[in-house]
Amino acid sequence: MSVPAGGLRILFATDGSQGSARAEAYACALAQSWGASLTVMSVLEFPPGMNPDYAVNRLYLDELMQEATTRLVDVTARAGGLGLSVQSRIATGIPSEEVLAVARAEEADLVVVGTRGKTGLEHVLLGSTAERIIRMAPCPVLTVPVAKQLAGEHTKATVTRMLVPVDFSDCSRDALEYGTLIAQRSNVSLKLFHVLEPVSYGLDFTLPQMAQRESSKTAITKRLSDFVSALTSLGLASDFLISGGLPADSILDAARAQSVDVIVMGTHGRRGLSHALFGSVAESVLRRSSCPVLTVRSPKLPPDHRRVLSGQSKPTNV
Repeated sequence: MSVPAGGLRILFATDGSQGSARAEAYACALAQSWGASLTVMSVLEFPPGMNPDYAVNRLYLDELMQEATTRLVDVTARAGGLGLSVQSRIATGIPSEEVLAVARAEEADLVVVGTRGKTGLEHVLLGSTAERIIRMAPCPVLTVPVAKQLAGEHTKATVTRMLVPVDFSDCSRDALEYGTLIAQRSNVSLKLFHVLEPVSYGLDFTLPQMAQRESSKTAITKRLSDFVSALTSLGLASDFLISGGLPADSILDAARAQSVDVIVMGTHGRRGLSHALFGSVAESVLRRSSCPVLTVRSPKLPPDHRRVLSGQSKPTNV
């Protein structure tokens, strides 16, 4: 993460849901380990165009304000009890827009939000607040899904193993650089992961085509080995894994099999018709992941940061 003159800043947006409770644990844990200040905010959801002075609307807003105030008092007390520098904010409007406005105003280094796993037609038409934040955020966003929890069990936020999907696009390289920064500041291991997507062959499937496929896999293996060597030279625990299949499915399967704590992904790895038909890989992973997903659209690397992977050039046949 970047280290501006005023110190690191984490913005945690909460709506009091079960998802937010788990996200709070991660926001506080990261603020502790990185020595960051924490801003906790809630948004009184109020569609534009409605008159806030109308009696019924005023009553509605007053009730939301009371709930949000109580919620923020509790969160700030818990965060303060951990020794964190914490402040709270309440905004009124569309949640995603208000969170983004505060992230920009405070020059946040990281936004933490919970997700509710919304599905079906409502999700297709409206998306989720978390996804809208991710698409426009000026910094990386950690989305934390709801987890099944036993009665009396405390919410835990442990980050020791990270999975970083790498497709050699600029955004996946940015995600890997950002993951490297996290690993340098914490006792975190990195598992680089590349998906060999299915290839459609014609009726004239031949050995030369198979040879070309194997040649591409060899180049990818060399590329990932170079990445791991660069990370190992920094004293970071890292290795890589290659698997076949559909990207999102393979990433989720790998996350479960490797028991990772966080998936770190760049956004906009796909464009054009592929994105229009299937959505982005990051969005698909976000909607279905049972572990937190750190999406990196704007990595906010420190001005003096020397890219770990700057000397690694992309192979021409990948």
